[in-house]
Amino acid sequence: MRIAKSLARDGEDGGQHRDRLPGAVYDLALRLGANPEMNRPSVYLEQSGRMKPLGATSWMSFTAKQTISTHTCEFDWRARTGPLGAISARDALTEGEGRFDVMALGLIPISRAEHSSALMRGELMRYLAELPWAPDAILLNTALRWREDGSGGLAVSAGSGATAAEVTLSLDADGRIAGAFAPDRPRSATTPILPTPWRGRFSDYRHHDTMWLPFAGEVAWEINGKETLYWQGRLEYWEARTDCARGEAGRGRSRWTRSGKGRLAT
Repeated sequence: MRIAKSLARDGEDGGQHRDRLPGAVYDLALRLGANPEMNRPSVYLEQSGRMKPLGATSWMSFTAKQTISTHTCEFDWRARTGPLGAISARDALTEGEGRFDVMALGLIPISRAEHSSALMRGELMRYLAELPWAPDAILLNTALRWREDGSGGLAVSAGSGATAAEVTLSLDADGRIAGAFAPDRPRSATTPILPTPWRGRFSDYRHHDTMWLPFAGEVAWEINGKETLYWQGRLEYWEARTDCARGEAGRGRSRWTRSGKGRLAT
């Protein structure tokens, strides 16, 4: 494995994180651009791509906005799809509760997942798998538990009891996160829960705003031994936030130029 040399930082915050985390995890965070001397509580990103709900025969294009906390296991993903974006979906883990809602025209419920430990586990797994889009969380989120899995990867877990969740992260030749895998992510939030192998892949890493970020990702279930892709997306915008004063999902903020801090250069 060709791993880039990490840049040691000797500040008080850096020493605290270095003492708390396994060395391989601390080095990973630095390689991805996390800075122990900065306190950026969240990231905001925008995506475009396509997704295929289980049982569907065709792909649907989508656009989405998402916030990811770097201090706690929380995220809020809001997407639009269908004709003229008439269908909205919200997949979130906020204030210790998971949620997944699909609405038509913003008013008519199409589906709504019931609160359950299975839903919470599934949302925790999503948060853990998406750490490549929030590298600061590797350093700052003290709710994460880390261990080396013995095959060159890293296992990260969170939650406890019925909501305990773990994801294994695999690294590419440059020491960046290439994949995420869980053998038992709940495929349903209600009985039957159907624990199912689930994996994500990250690619097209580019250097943006001091971070190494994957511009592309995809997610799949493994059902009856066959991999079934159901989500493919690309980053269109990414911004590390130094405060939480901005509006929800970027509402009310000014946009950066295409080659600037937020809008991703191509």
